[in-house]
Amino acid sequence: MTALLILLFLVVAVGGYLIGVYNGLVRVRAAVKLAWSNIDVLLVQRHDELPKLVEVCKQYMQYEAGTLERVMRARAGVEAARSSGSMSSLGSAERELRAGLGGLYAVAEQYPDLKASEPFRHLQQRISGLETAIADRREVYNEAVNTNNVRIDAFPDLLVARLGSFPPAQLLQFQAEDKADVDLKAAFSG
Repeated sequence: MTALLILLFLVVAVGGYLIGVYNGLVRVRAAVKLAWSNIDVLLVQRHDELPKLVEVCKQYMQYEAGTLERVMRARAGVEAARSSGSMSSLGSAERELRAGLGGLYAVAEQYPDLKASEPFRHLQQRISGLETAIADRREVYNEAVNTNNVRIDAFPDLLVARLGSFPPAQLLQFQAEDKADVDLKAAFSG
């Protein structure tokens, strides 16, 4: 009878532990999804602001269609990468968008009326603020991914992770040039 109670206690204890591990893995997976959702919201907001910026620029920049088209192509590339959820594609698309915006801001230097216009300045500040927020959220996302990946690789959680189909999440990493801010001072210096 005592052996049966001890065995029952061990089964309940191990079962409770495994349930706890499983629930912990579910929580870290949900944290990764939440962190990505926060980035996604900002990417959508920036996606919506870029056509407004291009439209304002079109009113002043009559001979710069190539620059404006580059920004819009890069915007479409970021949207495609965002929709696919491919972190490596997103990094590459972000690099193209940052280069396009840098070129746009540099060309805007040649148009004093554009630089002085309130809509342009407002949109430039809005997009710059979104860029900063995206960078901040990327740190939170990568921290959540790291926590997730450590949990699913650490023993004994890896046993539950493999049985429960918990795949590793992909970090959102950018190359060094992708992390640098668009140099607005250089873009606007004469």
